[in-house]
Amino acid sequence: MIFKRRDPLTWSAWLREQVYPRGGFKRAIRYVVHRMRRLPDQPHRVARGVFAGSVVGFLPLPGLQFLAAWGAARLVRGNVLAALLATFNTNPVTTPFFAVLALTLGHWIMGIEAPLNGKYVGHAFAQAGRDLWFNVTAVFGPETTRWDGLIQFWNEIYLPYFIGALGPALVISGIAYYVTIPLVEAYQKARAASAQDRAERRGRMRAKLAEAAAKLKLRGEKGGEEADDDRPGSP
Repeated sequence: MIFKRRDPLTWSAWLREQVYPRGGFKRAIRYVVHRMRRLPDQPHRVARGVFAGSVVGFLPLPGLQFLAAWGAARLVRGNVLAALLATFNTNPVTTPFFAVLALTLGHWIMGIEAPLNGKYVGHAFAQAGRDLWFNVTAVFGPETTRWDGLIQFWNEIYLPYFIGALGPALVISGIAYYVTIPLVEAYQKARAASAQDRAERRGRMRAKLAEAAAKLKLRGEKGGEEADDDRPGSP
C-alpha cells in the first residue's frame, strides 16, 4: 500500500509521536507548511480551508477535530486537506499557552471568579473524571448517578474555554487566511515557472537529439552512396 509504514508503530510509539514527533516540532511544522503550499487547488480555497481548520484547532473538541474541520471546510467551500492540516496549529507546545489565554478570557467574559492555577484546573478534571467513571459503573449497579463534578467542569472549565477561545481563534485564523493566499499564489507561480523551464529544457534536449540522429542518418546515407560508387563496375 502506498505511503504505508513498513514497520507499523506500536501504541506506545504512536502516543509518543503525538506528544513529541520523532523529527522534532520544527520538522513537523515544515512538513505541514510544505504540504499546504503544494495543495493542487485555488489559493482562496486553500486559504478558506486553513481558516476553517485553524478555528476548529483552537476549540476544545478532543477526538472530534478532524471531523469538525472536515465539516467546517465543506461549509465554507474550502480545501478539506488544508483544513485537516491546519488543525495542527494546536499541539503540546502551543496548547498550554492558548489554554491559559482562553480560560482567562472566558472567565472574564462570563464573570466567573475562580483561581486559574494548576491545582484548581486539575481538581476540576479529577472531579469530572470520577463522576464520569462512577456514572458508567452506576449503569450496571444500584448506585444513583451523580453530576456535580461534571456540571462544575462544564460551567467553570469547558464552557469558559470554548467562549474564550472563539474570539482569538477567529482573529488568528483570519490572519492565517490572508497570509495563506499570497504564499500559495507565489508558490504555485514559482512551481509553474519551474515546470515550464523544465519542459523547455526537455524540448531543447529532444531537438538536439533529433538533430544529432538526423546527422548520423545523413552520414550513414552518404557513406553508403560512397561505398556504392567505389564498387567495381560502378559508372
